[in-house]
Amino acid sequence: MWHAHAHAHVHIMLLSEVFICAWSPKKPLIASGSSDSTARIWPVWPSPGSNEDSPHLDGPIVLEHKSNDIGATQTPRDVTTLDWNCHGTMLATGSYDGLARIWDDSGVLRNTLSKHVGPIFSLKWNKKGDSLLSGSVDKTAIVWDPVSGNIKQQFEFHTAPTLDVDWKDNTCFATCSTDRKVFVCELGKTDYLRKFEGHEDEVNAIKWCPQGKLLASCSDDWTAKIWNMSSERYQLDLREHSKEIYTIRWSPTGPGTANPNAKLVLASASFDSLIKIWDVEKGKRIHNLSKHSDPVYSVAFSPDGQLLASGSSDHCLHIWSAKDGSLVRTYTGQGGIFEVCWNSSGTKVAACFSNNTLAVLDIRR
Repeated sequence: MWHAHAHAHVHIMLLSEVFICAWSPKKPLIASGSSDSTARIWPVWPSPGSNEDSPHLDGPIVLEHKSNDIGATQTPRDVTTLDWNCHGTMLATGSYDGLARIWDDSGVLRNTLSKHVGPIFSLKWNKKGDSLLSGSVDKTAIVWDPVSGNIKQQFEFHTAPTLDVDWKDNTCFATCSTDRKVFVCELGKTDYLRKFEGHEDEVNAIKWCPQGKLLASCSDDWTAKIWNMSSERYQLDLREHSKEIYTIRWSPTGPGTANPNAKLVLASASFDSLIKIWDVEKGKRIHNLSKHSDPVYSVAFSPDGQLLASGSSDHCLHIWSAKDGSLVRTYTGQGGIFEVCWNSSGTKVAACFSNNTLAVLDIRR
């Protein structure tokens, strides 16, 4: 079923169409979200009887998203987004039914958060773990108290669906929307801090750099842009892709990170099948990664920033050197890849596929 151009132990589990996955930051657990109204938590252990650390997935804990949950505005259908808190003790899931749910790491439902009146597309814990941020098709973003389940504040600045949200720090965050705008807001303030305008089509994703100084955004207008809080105009306009840019990721490098001396770079992934790596200080592209043959849906840097994983609808998971842009290895599956993610030690990559598959690869092999 899998062809690896490098020797790697791969374990495959069949689910329904798998959209998203996220490793626990603390334990050998991976969470996945699917179109069958469930999320699943999979323990990942060394294979039984093997003297090497090859991944083995145990049977999952299934987190059922039931349509009779109070506050549901739709039948659950897809689990669209999920995020672990920094301690790995709580998993938040967002669903098509408009509810956010909080589970502990053993799969017990701790809270159901109901206030959105449309599907939730993005959910993020702040670093402290005392606030959960959600963005919805209902155009709003909400900051929740995850313990009580109460709303701390609802933000209603967008005029169209909110597609992505990201924390700048523990109280300040950004949101983006199909209305082409990006807002920076702060808990406790009724007005936004910044409105970033300049994209000419919907803004698909936003990400703060590790220091929280620069905000990257990407859009269906084929551009990625870099903003900072000192101006309402973008600092950089990155215009080299020839189709929609679906996602962006900062390298986990630069001041205040585990790799303070490594240069901070940004990766952009597009429907033009290319990934570009940018030096944001100089505003120049460093690498053009061109081995995919179809839209690239997901990119992720390894925790040390040395490697970049990418997944595409061409069924290929590529691992690249972030330093020189060379292709390190390739794994080919049987379906399009929606998401790739690294475990916290940088030894394993998980990938979710359109053919009901979640795969875990040990990249040391």
